[in-house]
Formats: sequence, structure tokens, C-alpha cells
Amino acid sequence: MTPLTLTQGLARNARLAGLLYLVIIVTGLGAELGLRGPLIDLGDADATAAAILASPGQFRLAIAADLVMALSDAGLAILLYLIFRAMAPGLALAAMVFRLIQTVLIAASLMALLTAWLVLNRAEGLNDTPTLALVFLDLHAHGYDLGLVFFGVNSLIMGLMVGRSGLFAKAFGAGLLVAGLVYLTGSGLRLFAPDWSAVFAPAYGLTILAETAFCLRLLSQRGPRTPASGRSGRG
Repeated sequence: MTPLTLTQGLARNARLAGLLYLVIIVTGLGAELGLRGPLIDLGDADATAAAILASPGQFRLAIAADLVMALSDAGLAILLYLIFRAMAPGLALAAMVFRLIQTVLIAASLMALLTAWLVLNRAEGLNDTPTLALVFLDLHAHGYDLGLVFFGVNSLIMGLMVGRSGLFAKAFGAGLLVAGLVYLTGSGLRLFAPDWSAVFAPAYGLTILAETAFCLRLLSQRGPRTPASGRSGRG
């Protein structure tokens, strides 16, 4: 890998990437923890249906926030490729592809949320409508975790490139590597050993810490200083 050379263009792309990263963090956590999470209890279909029907604006806002997150994620994938392609074009391309796959899966899983909403509002004649809606809500959660498998691979690649870029402290790369391992482990447990998923959930705090730190570092990136010009000769 060839270390990156800081330029004004690279610094500008880094700051824009940091801005998109911040949007992703705010909308992603906001949708999952602040908006959708309080409405959904996968162990109680009736309570979940009642909560969603009582707060339709909140549920729809969560979908909108996830959509903004997905759009920002696609833009971030492209920007990070532009930043790191001069260093390791193959790895930069691989990281972009894995992140875009994650974005597509998460965006596609929003259809499950919309289906749950339609079931609750337009399928009153079906038997056990709340349970059917809950199945689609659970499908969305599994689709999200499937996307995080690909994002975990992206995080491992990004951790390697960030750590060897010469522009960022190696701690940022190490943090992304840890985040990648957490995503892969957490998604694997959710998909294949769900009984252990809740026990592992606190580890996601490491991913929030690592990604927020890298986001702030991107936002603070500045281009090379312009050499001081000579004296004008006016005394």
C-alpha cells in the first residue's frame, strides 16, 4: 500500500465524507433507538400493533430517517473510494462494493416496514393481523442484520486502509477493525444463534464509539498549509 498524500481535494472529500457519516449516525441511531425502537416489542404483537397505530407519524418518520441514512451511505461509499483509491485501488473498490451491498439490503428491508404498516391499516379482515405485521417487522430486523454482515467486511477493509494511510492515527484503523468484528459476530448470532444476541448487544457500543471517532476525525481534516509568501517589499 502506498501512503496517501494530503491534498486540498482529498481534505475536502474527507470533510464531506465526515458530514455524511454524521448524518448516517444521527439518522440511523435516531430511527432505531429514538423512533422505531419504543414502538416495537417482538415478543408482544398486540402491544406493538397498538403502539404503531397510535403513533403513525413516528413510525413513518423512522422509515424516512432510514431512507436518508441509506442515501447518505451510498454517497459515503463513493467518497471513501475516491479518498483511498490512490493508496490501494483494489481494496478501496472492494470496500465500496461491500458498503453498497449493505446499503441496498438495508434500503430493501424498508419494504418489510412498509408492508407491516399496510397490514395493520388495510388487512383488518385477516386473522391475527398484529402477528402478521410483527413477522414483517422481524423480517426487517433480520434484513438489517444481513446488511451488517457486508458492512462488517467493509469495516475490516477500511480499518486496514485507515491504519496504513499515513493520514490517520492507527487507533482509528484499529477501532474500525474492532467494529467490523462486532458487526460480523453480532449479525451471525442474530441470524444463527438468536438466544445469544441480547447478551452480545452491549458490544455494539464499541462500534458507535469507533465510527463516531472516525467521523469526527474526517470532519476535522484540513488540507496542507500554503507556504508563506515572501515579503512584498513595501517595508
